Amino acid sequence: MEELIKDWGYIILFLYSFGGGFVALVVAGILSYSGELNIVITILVAGVANFIGDQFLFTVARNNKQQAKQMMKKHSRKIALSHLLMRKYGSLVIFIQKYIYGIKTLIPLAMGLTKYDYKKFMFFNLFATILWSVLIGVASYMLGDTIYKYLDEIKQYGVWILGIFIVGFVVFVRNKM
Repeated sequence: MEELIKDWGYIILFLYSFGGGFVALVVAGILSYSGELNIVITILVAGVANFIGDQFLFTVARNNKQQAKQMMKKHSRKIALSHLLMRKYGSLVIFIQKYIYGIKTLIPLAMGLTKYDYKKFMFFNLFATILWSVLIGVASYMLGDTIYKYLDEIKQYGVWILGIFIVGFVVFVRNKM
């Protein structure tokens, strides 16, 4: 497993961070604490991928408005929320969206559909990405010891937890039928 992480960890982190990356950055930060990854490289990889991903989404929406509208059609409630956040917070929404699951990819698309300046988006996106990657990367790295202790405790009760999960799943499925 360690070889897999060392060989593919940064590539997986890059690909996952291109479209969001919060969970991958947390996991990579924890793996950096254990020495399997390097925290500086982890933060850089996640940050670069996240920045490129948001710029890509903004550019796609700016240059292919009809296609972007089609892609976002099934997310009308989230788009409405995105527009409300853009009206309320303006450019700060670029910082806020990095931490809100479900609208992270929609904000750059929605902003690309508006007349929002490309260079201004790039400027705010750069600083938002740096803040996001450093904050989440360092926080998960610093919480690594606590998380590993917690995981060790869970391992002791793993069979019971798995059993409860299976029973809960069976009850859920049975109630849905």
